[in-house]
Amino acid sequence: APRELLLELTRKYEGERDANGRPRVSDDLLERLKPISTEEAWGVLRRHGYNLQFEGNWLEVHPGRILVGRAVTAMMLPHRPDFHELVEEQGKADGRIGGQNSWVIDTLEQGDVMVVDMFGKVKDGTFIGDNLGTSVKTRTHAGAVMDCGIRDQRGLSHLEDVAFFCRGFHPSAIKDVTLAGINLPIRIGEATVLPGDVVLGTPTGVTFIPAHLVQEVVDRGED
Repeated sequence: APRELLLELTRKYEGERDANGRPRVSDDLLERLKPISTEEAWGVLRRHGYNLQFEGNWLEVHPGRILVGRAVTAMMLPHRPDFHELVEEQGKADGRIGGQNSWVIDTLEQGDVMVVDMFGKVKDGTFIGDNLGTSVKTRTHAGAVMDCGIRDQRGLSHLEDVAFFCRGFHPSAIKDVTLAGINLPIRIGEATVLPGDVVLGTPTGVTFIPAHLVQEVVDRGED
């Protein structure tokens, strides 16, 4: 999404931003969020009227490992030839290489969490396997939340310093989907996720904390 749109989408956040305008909640706050429970975060969000920022019922590739980081959002849509052709043309013009799923991964930086809306597709909906998963780990040291499937579950489970949440495991490769955009508002189950939200993934589920509320979540949780 263009910088002006990101600034507008996240206008309640007054802190540091990355070069694209996405909120960049501090590394210190991310670290302090790790021991905070889902329930503590939920309580603060509810008080501010954010009642739909949690989504449960995930498969954890690394059971029990806590995921914390800044959301990079991506939306995938079911394949439609005219739209797919347009996206491919734009991608080539922008110098992007590889499959459209790798275009998203190529934007990731340390502390990012890739959040993918692929409408729950598991068969032919495997956003990463062990190669792209290793790339996510190397770039972010955080992980991903994928409303879709993954492949190479065994290989991915051996990766350290990363946590993946997904909807299912399948040996098929990704197909019949098109990337609609990176860093735009997306839906993950019951939740709306904005770029720069801070993701808190626990065995309970995943909470998407608006950037402007992270400080309060951390302060309350520590109290």
